[in-house]
Amino acid sequence: MASSGSGLTFKLHPLVIVNISDHYTRVKSQMNPPSSCCSAPSPCALSNDADVADSVDPTTSPPAPRVYGCVVGVQRGRTVEIFNSFELLYDPKTQSLDRTFLEKKQELYKKVFPHFYILGWYSTGSDALESDMHIHKALMDINESPVYVLLNPSINHAQKDLPVTIYESELHVIEGIPQLIFVRSSYTIETVEAERISVDHVAHLKPSDGGSAATQLAAHLAGIHSAIKMLNSRIRILHSYLLAMQNGDVPMESSLLRQVSSLLRRLPVTESIKFQDDFLMDYNDTMLITYLAMSTNCSSIMNELIEKFNTAYDRHSRRGGRTVFI
Repeated sequence: MASSGSGLTFKLHPLVIVNISDHYTRVKSQMNPPSSCCSAPSPCALSNDADVADSVDPTTSPPAPRVYGCVVGVQRGRTVEIFNSFELLYDPKTQSLDRTFLEKKQELYKKVFPHFYILGWYSTGSDALESDMHIHKALMDINESPVYVLLNPSINHAQKDLPVTIYESELHVIEGIPQLIFVRSSYTIETVEAERISVDHVAHLKPSDGGSAATQLAAHLAGIHSAIKMLNSRIRILHSYLLAMQNGDVPMESSLLRQVSSLLRRLPVTESIKFQDDFLMDYNDTMLITYLAMSTNCSSIMNELIEKFNTAYDRHSRRGGRTVFI
């Protein structure tokens, strides 16, 4: 697969990836609904696990579904920014696209986001197929050069990059016949503050029955610790670079110094009297809560000890003053 030479810059927002993943998950769960035959007492609930395992044929399991949709956004000059997406009704068997549904969705999007346009489409799979060119060509009457966003839903723990690929179409002459082919394009992830908060919330979602409050607190503190550790490492790198620049080991860059100065001006002044007062107040509140928790824990342990002592005293009294060890 060749690389694109169009010179376009693609910016992909996380909402598009979340939408495609949600679309794929819903379709897959609908194709493989949970079995309800054993929800009530029945003969199948009394069957042997080995018999059930033998009755399942792995060759009859349905293949992974492919989902289709459109991506919308804006294009400013040579920069294409993909903001959102919506689903499409496409039949892979007949290779037909529901144009009525597409036009209705396009009209609804125009009412809410008048500056958004259909930039292309998306699908799921490990690689672009020849049959994907049919739906690609079907959208050329809306956008003469649509983009193709492909998400690979298979899990690969060794892969560190996002399993998302953006393709463009180029006209190449193959064996004397002009043909459209898919070419890869590089992209960057572009986020706004609302998207960062939403993605962080989704990343930290816990199952409804997942863990106790202490476990969730430990996971939250571990996340904060990792963030502070990463911030500390980046500050150390910046500090060492500035020292090397001061010592003349690396050439001085005025633009970098201006960025560092701008960053430092954003930080609050930590030497002011107000900051010291607020810091001491928060510190005292935290220490007071910690002391209160320790006092409550000690009181609980003391109550358990008193209850055990009273129980032993009652047994001693009922047995006529003789001490009985059990």
